[in-house]
Amino acid sequence: MFKPIPVAIGLRYLRAKRRNGFISFISLASILGIALGVTALITTLAVMSGFQREIRDRMLQMAAHATVSGYGEPLQDWPHAVRVATADKRVAGAAPYIETQGLLRGARNQPAIVRGVIPSEEGKVSVLGEKMVVGKLDALQPGQFNIVLGKELAMWLGVNVGDSVVLTTDLQATPMGAMPQFKRFRVSGLFEAGYNEFDKGLAVVNLQDAQKLLRMGDGVTGVRLRLFDMDQAFDVARELAEQLPGPYSVSDWTRENANMFRALKMEKTVMAILLSLLIAMGAFNLVSSQVMLVTDKQADIAILRTLGLTPNGVMQVFMVQGSLIGIIGTVLGVVGGVLLTLNLDHILAGIEKVLGVQLMPEDVYYITGLPTELKADDVVVIALVALGMAFIATLYPAWRAARTAPAEALRYE
Repeated sequence: MFKPIPVAIGLRYLRAKRRNGFISFISLASILGIALGVTALITTLAVMSGFQREIRDRMLQMAAHATVSGYGEPLQDWPHAVRVATADKRVAGAAPYIETQGLLRGARNQPAIVRGVIPSEEGKVSVLGEKMVVGKLDALQPGQFNIVLGKELAMWLGVNVGDSVVLTTDLQATPMGAMPQFKRFRVSGLFEAGYNEFDKGLAVVNLQDAQKLLRMGDGVTGVRLRLFDMDQAFDVARELAEQLPGPYSVSDWTRENANMFRALKMEKTVMAILLSLLIAMGAFNLVSSQVMLVTDKQADIAILRTLGLTPNGVMQVFMVQGSLIGIIGTVLGVVGGVLLTLNLDHILAGIEKVLGVQLMPEDVYYITGLPTELKADDVVVIALVALGMAFIATLYPAWRAARTAPAEALRYE
């Protein structure tokens, strides 16, 4: 009795048992269609966000958050750069590095990125020491020319710990002209980062050995930084470069991997658009059910009009009724999507147990289980899109009800 008349009538139409059971079935199908679409969209985006987070975390375990390197020439006064960097409270660690491309030759040839590091300092900027599966990072002692390979890289080269590999680097100026540099290294360890780019394409040597091989003197390629907040990487590196004398090149993890993250974002956006079609199908069912309801309630509409209800009031009745169907479907979909996402690992484990197969083998995907990341803003956007589609779906049937002529509707009653 305290509700506006259109709202009260719309609620009553939603609760009332209709004469035509088919209309009720179509309405139920609309609710289920919207709910399933919302559930599928929330779960899919949560899984894609989980994979993005997993890829980012595995990549940044081995890669620096930011780097400051010499512009076109080695960075000579790198101890000063490290002191300036560690004085910044936003920097968790800083360490020098040398990086070049090379060709490794074992039983087979394989190109790789060769990185020179100081073993005792590497733990400040990466977890390479923790990822060693054979041997230790401390074996990279200066002058011994040991090398640590990614597990996949060692497999492709056909070598193991104790074997030798020949490293060929870029052309270097010599008294006899530009000559490629060759050096034999002994494999002292293997690491497994769980990220294919590193496991198959990275070799690590001692910093001093790399300096001798590349004839860099005391210079290094640059300084790698690890931050407490990775989102501040570019600002910290830029400020550090401004505090150092001479021109420097600044880079951060978002710029170095911009194409990959852009592709992942595009993939997530396209998937969201495609799955939104499921919600649209539920909205189309809502249009059908509302049109049939308007036809079924012609006499009721005529009586309401004769009692003084305006065309706008009639339109509001069916908009309220249709919008409530959309709200119910959206709420059910949000609850279902959140519950499904939170229990997806258990569901996947149950399916694997029943079928007797491993759906995500670790040796193929580097990931066991199904990573998920439920983002509140994704859930809110999905819910608003579903409600918006449901509201738009009610406009035409409600407008058609408002145009009902009382005399024509009551002629054959």
